[in-house]
Amino acid sequence: MNGTDNVGLFESAGKTGEWITIPQGRLYWAPHYFSAQQADDYFKHLLNELNWRQQSIRMFGRQVLQPRLQAWCGDVQYTYSGLTMKPEPWTPTLLAIKAACEQAAGVSFNSVLANLYRHGQDYMGFHQDNEKELGYQPVIASVSFGEQRRFVLKHIETKQKIEFALHSGSLLIMAGETQTCWSHSVPKTQKPMQPRINLTFRQIMPTDNIG
Repeated sequence: MNGTDNVGLFESAGKTGEWITIPQGRLYWAPHYFSAQQADDYFKHLLNELNWRQQSIRMFGRQVLQPRLQAWCGDVQYTYSGLTMKPEPWTPTLLAIKAACEQAAGVSFNSVLANLYRHGQDYMGFHQDNEKELGYQPVIASVSFGEQRRFVLKHIETKQKIEFALHSGSLLIMAGETQTCWSHSVPKTQKPMQPRINLTFRQIMPTDNIG
């Protein structure tokens, strides 16, 4: 493996999904984990049920508005980039999706970060979900509903890139050393895009249990 970009597009996994081993990481990919009808129904429910807000975070020493809307639900609060998010209650829709993701992941989740990408100019820059509250080698399940968007993983050292087309109803689980050795993003695009909702389920550790 070298330092040049090596972009692979994963499309072929079956409905039940499969675990994929990548250099210093492990992924589960199911592009059609939820049926088209389920995905459409979940999108509509989530759009109306969640308390969507545009949050401000600290970047490079200044406060900036995030280029997307967010909601945080679950059992514990979460802090990243200077933003502390207090949880909203679980909704029946979120609990149903969580149970399905836990079955694939083989772990339990106590929180979910919901992102609403309103159009192609809403995006997520390269970052790692490596806050200490997530624990060692966290398992994060990412579900997409609505518009298809690109998802790019980039290895921290080699700069190798792996790309997924996140369809409506797809499930991507990041596990192993993925959050340590890879960053990930949802790039912006000039193409006309309909809204997309992404849910990332996590297990947040209480701060008094963190050494």
